[in-house]
This record gives sequence, structure tokens and C-alpha cells, in this order.
Amino acid sequence: MSLSVESRVVRGQRPQERTAEKTTAPDAPGSGRTGAALRGLGLVVGLAALVLVGLLSVWVGTRGIPFTATWDALWNPDGSETSVIIHDYRIPRTLLGILVGLALGLAGALMQALTRNPLADPGMLGVNLGASAGVVVAIAFFGVAAPLGYVWFALAGAAAASVGVHLLGSSGRKLASPERLVVAGAAVTAVLYAFNWAVLLLNPRAFDQFRFWTVGSLAGRYHDIVVMALPFIGTGLVVALVLAPSLNALAMGDQMGRALGVNVGRTRALGAVAVMLLCGAATAAAGPIGFVGLAVPHIARFVVGPDQRWVFAYSMLIAPVLLLGSDVLGRVLGAPGELQVGIVTAFIGAPLFIALCRRRKLVML
Repeated sequence: MSLSVESRVVRGQRPQERTAEKTTAPDAPGSGRTGAALRGLGLVVGLAALVLVGLLSVWVGTRGIPFTATWDALWNPDGSETSVIIHDYRIPRTLLGILVGLALGLAGALMQALTRNPLADPGMLGVNLGASAGVVVAIAFFGVAAPLGYVWFALAGAAAASVGVHLLGSSGRKLASPERLVVAGAAVTAVLYAFNWAVLLLNPRAFDQFRFWTVGSLAGRYHDIVVMALPFIGTGLVVALVLAPSLNALAMGDQMGRALGVNVGRTRALGAVAVMLLCGAATAAAGPIGFVGLAVPHIARFVVGPDQRWVFAYSMLIAPVLLLGSDVLGRVLGAPGELQVGIVTAFIGAPLFIALCRRRKLVML
């Protein structure tokens, strides 16, 4: 539990791809126009839920502000204490929660599609540990103390880890298959984990500072962090959405994907880049946040079936709702301080994922 930032500051497609869709998504709920209409309606409901949770995030906090005062200050900033809390702290926090949730949900869906492994999460390619290593280096060797300073080191670490995993996975004469990427990711993760803890255990000051970042939190992040993360997440979002039809074809195997005109190597390389951008920026901005990227794609597939276009769209809505809702819950449960969102998502995400596993078998992708 930590003291609230507010409290401290106030006082301051092509034809081949259409064939793949029909082949890979026979289980999708509904069919034809009716199915598409139902899925579209679901997106509208998800968007409405996201707007509602976003308003709750702006309204609810460790400092109680009536809803009418919150609404008035939201549209009429006047420099008052309430206006400062809303515009300088809660709105950036809410926007960052939406961005980070979107990035983690989409990165998880993309990671599971790339590896055809239903238990994959964004950290499997070493992205999370790479970002953590960047933060460790920033704190221990460069004396960086501000979150904005961590971000660039974390992004560099995530990028280096992703490149290392892809080079290892594609070494020799073979392409970077899902199995080789997973093994390479495990190897890079082990090395980075050992490096991080070797540095932190020898530097108590760095460990003390690092532990507040590694728990995962949206508190204390301002507009500059949002502006920094936006272009990386936006680029990763575009790349991931462009890859969705190709991933539908690859779901039937690499050979069938090639027969349908998919460049397997390029698709996997671009997918790894998208995961790095999405997960790297999200982790750099808010710290490692677990279970969102793992559980949300399963919820999306449970609702719309295996078509990656719909899975991606639903993941981009469900994940921010889960993350922002967890953040609001952490403020309420931890008052007058707050529980970091990484702790709350672990408590919510783990039982949710277990329930999904018990209700429905996790088929291979």
C-alpha cells in the first residue's frame, strides 16, 4: 500500500485470406450478418463500459470529490484545487490506464497467435525482463530517479531483448518457429533475471528504488508519460491489426499459411516488433502488470471465437476496462492510501483465468 499522489500534492484482405477466415473460424458465435451484428453490438457495449470506467477513474480517488464538482471541473478548469486534481493527476492516470490496458491486451492476443500457445503472455519473448533490465541499469549506473527517465531505458531494454530473442530463434538455417522463439525467450529471460538481481542485491539503494516500479502502478504518471507512450503504442497497434488476417491463415500451420500467400518469416518478425512496441511501452510507463495480457485474449475468444480480427478488437476494449477497474478498486480498498494496480490485477486476473480454464478447455491456437 502506498500514499496517494493526489494526497501528497494537494496539500500539492485478399481472396486467400477470406478462405482462411472461413476455415479457421467455424466455431465463432453466430454466422453471417447476424453474427457480425452481434459482435459489433458487443464492441459498442465494450466501448460504453470503457467510457463508464473512465469516468469512474476520473471521479473516484483517495480524495473524495462530489460527482457534480468533478463533472464541472472536468469541462471548466479554473485552477482550483479540485481542477488540479482532475486535470493534472486523474485524467493523465486514466488516459495512461487506457493506453497500457489496450497495449497489454493486444500484445497478449498477438503473442498467443504468434506462438499458437494459449498460455503465452507478452513476457514470453523477454520483453518485460528487458524493460526491467533497462530500468535497473538506469537506476544503478546512471542515477535516474524520475519515471520519465526510466521510460527510455525501459524501451531500449525491451527492444534489445526482443531483437536478441528473434536472433536466437532464427539462428542457423531454420526460420524463427513458435517453438524456437519460446525457447529463445526463456533463455533470454533467465539471463536478464539473473543480471537484474545480481545488480540489485549488490546495490541496496537501487533495489529500494526499483521495487516501487516493479510492482506496476499508474500513480504518479503525468501527461509527459502519456505523450511518450502514445506513438509507440499507436505504431504497435497499427502493425498488429495489419497482421490479423495473416495470423488467421497461420493458425492452420506454417505450410498452409504459405500456400495461402502468407510470408511466414516476415509475419513473425513484424509480430515480434509489434509485441515489443506494445509491451515495451506499456511496461516502461507503468511497470510490469501481470495477467492482463494472459487472461483477456481468452475472454475475447470465448465471446467471438478464433478470428483474430475480432479477438484483437475485443482485447483492446476488455483489457483497459479490467485495468482501469482494478486501479479504481485499488484506490477504494486502500484508502486513505491505495493499492497499486499490479497487485489488484493479480488478485482479480488469477481467479478469472482459473475460472476460464475450468469452464472451457484451452485449445491450441
